[in-house]
Amino acid sequence: MSNQIIEIFTDGSSLGNPGPGGYGIVMKYGAKQKRSSEGYRLTTNNRMELMAVIQALKMLNDVAKEKEVIIYSDSKYVIHAVEKKWVFGWVKKNFKDKANADLWRMFLKEYSKYNIKFHWVKGHSGHTENEICDKLAKKAAEGKPLKTDHGYESSKNNSNQLF
Repeated sequence: MSNQIIEIFTDGSSLGNPGPGGYGIVMKYGAKQKRSSEGYRLTTNNRMELMAVIQALKMLNDVAKEKEVIIYSDSKYVIHAVEKKWVFGWVKKNFKDKANADLWRMFLKEYSKYNIKFHWVKGHSGHTENEICDKLAKKAAEGKPLKTDHGYESSKNNSNQLF
């Protein structure tokens, strides 16, 4: 890949849906590579898929604003919401009746800073970086201490929302 491209690989996992969850990130820029993961005590798979993308974008610096950023994910939920422009329609309706509005708002704040393209990869198919992200996400979900997904737990306490 060109030195003008930043590659981000992400995956999210929950052990039960809802249940303990985590995300994994692998970032590549030229010969440099970073990995990150974090676990939460109660969340959903979709929230962790989206959280992985958000946290990866937060790891970028101002230099990334002049680069192409490619995000590889096995989450059709995340990729379709952006590539099919669903999320922009949700904004117009103030996310009425949409799950994970807190995370989508965070995502849009980060998304607007960069030139981002999404690429779907089939999960559990031997894609090296996706497999690494999957392992990072699961290990984070099984780890201690687990963080609180305040957005999920507060919505759970205020409604019967599952996802």
